[in-house]
Amino acid sequence: METITMYTTAWCPDCRRAKSFMKDRGVEFREVDIEQDPDAEEIVMQANNGKRKVPTLKVGERYFACSPFNPVALAAELKVPLNK
Repeated sequence: METITMYTTAWCPDCRRAKSFMKDRGVEFREVDIEQDPDAEEIVMQANNGKRKVPTLKVGERYFACSPFNPVALAAELKVPLNK
């Protein structure tokens, strides 16, 4: 599987849902809190046309936002089962 980076914030409920979804399916990822890393915040804004959308995921070289959390779309993007 490609390397996955999830850009998050500590307060974001969609981030918590996405992390739980991925952990439940054994998907490994690196988490980066954009409020602790200004460079990461800039990456998120560039990936989302100037919007600070979290979670934003980088899979390989492509980016996509999962806000609001959508398990169907996330499963399709990650090519994992929707149901555990």
